[in-house]
Amino acid sequence: MFQIALKMLFGDRGKYIGIVTGITLASVLMIQQPGMLISILTMTYSFITDVSLPDIWVMDPKVQQIDDSKPLLDTQLYRVRGVRGVEWAVPLYKGSQKVRLSNGETVMSNLFGLDDATLIGGPAVMIEGSLSELRLPDTVIVDEAGANGRLAKPSATPGGQSTPLKVGDTLELNEKRALVVGIARAGQTFGSQPIIYTTYSRAKNYANSERKMLSYILVKAKSDETRETVARRIAQKTNLASYTADEFKKKSLHYMVYNTTIILNFGFVVLVGFIVGAAVTGQIFYNFTLDNLRYFAVFKAMGATDRTLRMMILFQALLVGFVGFGIGAGATAAFAAATSHGNGPSLNISWQLLLGSGGAVLFIVLISALVSIRKVLKLEAAVVFKG
Repeated sequence: MFQIALKMLFGDRGKYIGIVTGITLASVLMIQQPGMLISILTMTYSFITDVSLPDIWVMDPKVQQIDDSKPLLDTQLYRVRGVRGVEWAVPLYKGSQKVRLSNGETVMSNLFGLDDATLIGGPAVMIEGSLSELRLPDTVIVDEAGANGRLAKPSATPGGQSTPLKVGDTLELNEKRALVVGIARAGQTFGSQPIIYTTYSRAKNYANSERKMLSYILVKAKSDETRETVARRIAQKTNLASYTADEFKKKSLHYMVYNTTIILNFGFVVLVGFIVGAAVTGQIFYNFTLDNLRYFAVFKAMGATDRTLRMMILFQALLVGFVGFGIGAGATAAFAAATSHGNGPSLNISWQLLLGSGGAVLFIVLISALVSIRKVLKLEAAVVFKG
């Protein structure tokens, strides 16, 4: 019976291709859009993930997410260091700074100032150079995406291709020279701006002069204390906001989800993909069943049971669903691989996403099959002898 079901399915190539195409398009939308959403949401706290050594982040109580830094006085650092349970605490500057290129254009970049003594908060993966070279005068480290993208050296000829920034090149920050001593790999930020690392004291020199320059205080809790306990104690003693790294990630993600329409916009596209896929697949599969009613009637007349007919239709539906989803997932994965090295948000495909979208496709083909099964089961075998 399964061989006959395959011959029936492949015999009408037009409808077979139409069903597979509908499922493929639905699969692409249900994988690509959530994957892009996950990637964008991950960017909201990518810097917290990159800075993995500290247990606790201390900040102004009004800070709502990682990019919403509100400067503190440097004296707050010593207050935090004096709290019981703190093994060490170091300053971190995070701000925006314009970088002037050789052709006079300016590029807005993220500037991070690391503790001068320990360089805690620096990139974990260095492609060229070393983090310790930041201790040399007037030096910076640039992230790989920025060096190859917006901070690349412009071509001398109009319309020419830019040259990636390399170790030994110089940048101009706030009319001050900065020597590039390293290229690092860092997580993409939400705005996809280039990232520049330097020391805390030098970052204050590059940035515009302000009374408050301390963005965050990075804290390591002692081994005999829990991070949550030390964080609550810091908040109580200093009246500053104090979160563990995981808590700060959730806070940043919560702000993005509840203060923007990003979930609604991506969710709408996924819903449209699901509805269109279900409608197209259901309609074409139902028409395919109608075209083959005479064959199902013959099977009934020959003594085929309802269970056999149900299994034939389910087999056809599951086959086209498997083929369509496989093509859709493969095409989306190829697209993700092709765009993974770009400067913008990359597509994040996980097994959980594939499992969820596969479940949605399974639901679509099962509904389509059930509608067709209902029609076949009501079919009278005598219709094959009429006319």
